[in-house]
Amino acid sequence: MQKTKRLLAIEKIIAEENITSHEALQKKLKAKGINCTQATLSRNLRQIGAGRMPDSKGGYKYFIPENNVSSSLSTGKLQVLPVILDLVDAKGLLIIKTLPGNANSTAFYIDNKSRYEIAGTIAGDDTILVIPRDGITNHQVHTCLEIILPGLHEQIRKK
Repeated sequence: MQKTKRLLAIEKIIAEENITSHEALQKKLKAKGINCTQATLSRNLRQIGAGRMPDSKGGYKYFIPENNVSSSLSTGKLQVLPVILDLVDAKGLLIIKTLPGNANSTAFYIDNKSRYEIAGTIAGDDTILVIPRDGITNHQVHTCLEIILPGLHEQIRKK
């Protein structure tokens, strides 16, 4: 998943460095072996919720709102990933199967990442219905979930 790798790299670079322009971000990505066009980079920045804010030098720098930063889920990842058992595509929707009693907390975690691709979730005891926004494909939802929960698809394949 080249896109997932690129999105995670963008988030990490913005979180760790003072990035002031698309050009600077493209150079950092290229140094990591990731090539993309300016248009793709713009879409990716919008997708991860990146914004610009004033920096200490009178210019602007990119930032990602705290609730969107996937790197901040090191503790959440340990709590959420082990309870997810399966992902099932269903006519433009996605169903997540969890261990009994874990669907609500997992859905809450996904909803609070405020990702554009996901309009919302509905949770039962061990099942979550993930509802994508209009025009968002299941593939894009899977990519989004991989950003929220790095390693999710790898874990599902192991089970």
